[in-house]
Amino acid sequence: MKKIETGINDLFIIEPNVFGDNRGWFTESYNKESFKKIGINIDFIQDNHSYSKEKGVLRGLHLQTEPKAQTKLVRCTKGKILDVAVDLRRNSPTYLKHFAVELSEDNKLQLLIPKGFAHGFVTLTNDVEVQYKVDEYYSKEHDRSIKYNDILFDIDWGIDNFILSDKDKNAISYEKSDILFIYEEEKK
Repeated sequence: MKKIETGINDLFIIEPNVFGDNRGWFTESYNKESFKKIGINIDFIQDNHSYSKEKGVLRGLHLQTEPKAQTKLVRCTKGKILDVAVDLRRNSPTYLKHFAVELSEDNKLQLLIPKGFAHGFVTLTNDVEVQYKVDEYYSKEHDRSIKYNDILFDIDWGIDNFILSDKDKNAISYEKSDILFIYEEEKK
């Protein structure tokens, strides 16, 4: 298992080892000890699984505020998505910057998104399944949505016609939100 830097502190691509032969393939998508060996020690407590029927479904940008903020480990197990994380940690050197990566059933990559980030994805194929682990339970009171096309983030989603939920259609801009995360650089 490899941890790949993204250029944004604490945000990593995880590349699992994949073992294949004439029968197919096998991979450990998550192993607590393997994650510890690459410097990731997170207590995931819930798995989530979403299905999107059509290409162009955009889910996001979503997050939970403190004290119910979530770290997410995201992977696409069927189809292909563009997965996006936006750094909302004030004082971070990459504050308001985003990172996008294609996750697919073929590349088996995962994105580890720490607390303090907004997250969203758009489906690039029909019949997409996304699975992700979180380290905090869902809390309606702390759930927030930010406009996927907020001009502060300048995200190129790669397509123009989106299928949105009412929640995402009615999301507010980051500047109008009550979201407050503070970046604390790890002391070495």
